[in-house]
Amino acid sequence: MLFRSWEQAPAGTGVGPAHWPDVARVADHVGVEHLLVTRHALVRQVLTDATTFRPDNALDAVTPMPVAALRVLAAHRFRLPPTLANNGGGTHPEIRALVAAALHPTRVAAQRDWLATLVRQRVAELTAALDTGAPVDLHAGLAADLPLLVLARLVDLPDAPVAAVKEFARAALELFWAPLDVDRQQALAAEVGRFHRLLREFAATGDGLVASLRAAGHPPDVVVGALFFLLVAGQETTSQFLTLLLHRLTGEPTVLAGLRDGSVDVADVVEEGLRLEPPIVTWRRVAAVDTTLGGTGVPAGSSVVLWLARAGRDPSVVQSPDEFRPGQRGSRRHLAFGAGAHRCVGDQLARMEAATLVREAAPLLTGVRVVRPPHYPDNLTFRMPDAFVVRR
Repeated sequence: MLFRSWEQAPAGTGVGPAHWPDVARVADHVGVEHLLVTRHALVRQVLTDATTFRPDNALDAVTPMPVAALRVLAAHRFRLPPTLANNGGGTHPEIRALVAAALHPTRVAAQRDWLATLVRQRVAELTAALDTGAPVDLHAGLAADLPLLVLARLVDLPDAPVAAVKEFARAALELFWAPLDVDRQQALAAEVGRFHRLLREFAATGDGLVASLRAAGHPPDVVVGALFFLLVAGQETTSQFLTLLLHRLTGEPTVLAGLRDGSVDVADVVEEGLRLEPPIVTWRRVAAVDTTLGGTGVPAGSSVVLWLARAGRDPSVVQSPDEFRPGQRGSRRHLAFGAGAHRCVGDQLARMEAATLVREAAPLLTGVRVVRPPHYPDNLTFRMPDAFVVRR
């Protein structure tokens, strides 16, 4: 799954989308040219060289914001200064360290039993509904809010309405990464701006992570920016992955059988899911200097789009790139969490949540048929499944 305007190979190559070159020049829906990087080694090279390829454009809007939408954001005092993903400056290490402390593996592991109990309860309810012959939505009923509930416990978020946070996160993903018309941009800007006001209020008085950021001397905009990114990358992408993985497993009866009899390891299933069904399909960098990449010239200022999902299927890395084979050679070398100084700080949290879900929900998937598969809207970077309906 990639930006739909790029589903065909570059003009003049005479090949289909299965035969992209290592580095291709492509134009997006508004005519901006990018260098699309598809090979695992080159994607990793860019991610780990933050001097040559900076993260400054990581959160830039794919569809340029019109004046009307900018006015809406300005009215809400919306600002998104460099904090985590788009921060190539000297403040990044300290901000990242504070976030990493909040999401430390020891703290994450302490949530496992609580999460397992919650998932078990939901699985029992969904199973009862399936047993009556009714269809159930595994996205809404099981996966959508779990990562947010865990994140709230780790960073001391208040009891905000879950629906409001989810709507905000999806609106932000659409506003900054989707091809949009002006009316849609204005509507999304209003929704994101309204929630930004709530984040500012919490950033000024909240406990936990935001208190740590304040105590370290970071200004309010930086605290809000960290919260903004966490509420997107720290939970929305994981809930997307949980749904993607559940959907994939319904088509993998051999894997489900192996989970039941213990011959397939849950952790291996999660890693293979991350490789084949990552929620983040691409990520961006900008060339800071004139350079080359895979023999292709890269002028300073070039937008570089890293096709993470494609890199996970690189036959030079993984033995059977298109097959779901947990534990196969190269399975864990995926780049679903990125690499280098900006590697996802919540990778262990996402793994714990996915492993817990697979362990508890795998029996639920046996014998179901898909009534309504997830729909994925056109988006440069995120899959954003909306529903996943099954029945016995």
